[in-house]
Amino acid sequence: MKPVTPVPVFTLYGESLNWPTPDLLHCESIHSRSSLYEWHIRIHQHADIVQLLYLHTGSAEIEIEGGKRRVSEACIQVVPALCVHSFKFSPGAQGYSLSFSSPLVALFEQRFGQPLEVLTRPRCLPVKASRHRINALFSTLQSEYEGDNLAREMMLHSLISALLVWLNRQCAQSEALPERPKRNKAAMRQFSKLLERHYREQWPVTAYAQKLGLSVTHLNTLCHEFHGASALNLLHQRLTLEARRTLLYTSMTISQVSDYLGFSDVTYFSRFFRRTVGVTPKAFRDAGAVNALLKK
Repeated sequence: MKPVTPVPVFTLYGESLNWPTPDLLHCESIHSRSSLYEWHIRIHQHADIVQLLYLHTGSAEIEIEGGKRRVSEACIQVVPALCVHSFKFSPGAQGYSLSFSSPLVALFEQRFGQPLEVLTRPRCLPVKASRHRINALFSTLQSEYEGDNLAREMMLHSLISALLVWLNRQCAQSEALPERPKRNKAAMRQFSKLLERHYREQWPVTAYAQKLGLSVTHLNTLCHEFHGASALNLLHQRLTLEARRTLLYTSMTISQVSDYLGFSDVTYFSRFFRRTVGVTPKAFRDAGAVNALLKK
C-alpha cells in the first residue's frame, strides 16, 4: 500500500514553528519569504488561518483549490482557512502577505456586528484606483507589526479594520446582493458549519434539517435562495471538492479516497465522481499528473 502524502499544513509556509510573536497575526513582504523559495510558494494549506495576499507590482500565478489564474494587476487574493493554494511570483514581485488566526477573525466579527463573509471563500479583488492607498495600508501594517511602538496592538487592529471595511465594500459593490433576514442568514451559516463538520459522514438531508430545527422543504428553500442549489447538491459539491483535492494533492489510492469520504463501495464512489465531474477518478488524477509534468 502506498504511503499517504497529505497536503502540507503550515502556520507560516515552510516553518514548523508557531507565530514568531505573541500576536494572532503575521505580516511580511512577498519578497521576504518567496525569494527564499525561488519565488514559488508550493501547494499547502493553513488549518486555522485566513490569509490576504496583496500583489502591488509584478505578476503571479495563483492556484486555489485546483483552479489557476495569472494576475498582473494590483489585487488582493483572499485565502480562507483550509483552502489548498500555491503562488508563483515573477522575480522581484512586490506586495505583502497578511495572515490572521480564527480567534482574531472572530474578534473583528464581533466588532463589525456581523460575519465577515468576505473571508469565507477564495476571491481575487483588483484594487484599481485604491492601489496606492492599499499599498500604504499594508506597508504601515508591516512597519507596525515589526516595531514595538506605543499602542502597537491598537494601531494594528485599526489598520486591519480599515482593510476589512474596504474588502467588504468591494464585495458588496460587486455582488450587489439584497439584504436577507438575519434568521435565514444565521440558519445558513449554521448549515455550512454542520456540512463542513459532517460531510464525510454523509448525513442525510433530514439529519441536517433536524439539527437546524427546520423542515427539509424549508432547508432546501433556503439553500436555493442563498446558494442556488438543494441541500443534497451542496453536500455533493463539498464531497466532490474534497475528492478532487485529495486526488490531486495526495498519494491516497482511489479506494482510500473512497473510504476517506465515507463511501461504502469504491465502485459507487467512482460512479458518483464520474457523474459530478464527468470523468473517472483515475482519469482525473492522470490528467492532473500530465499537467504537472508539462509545467516543469
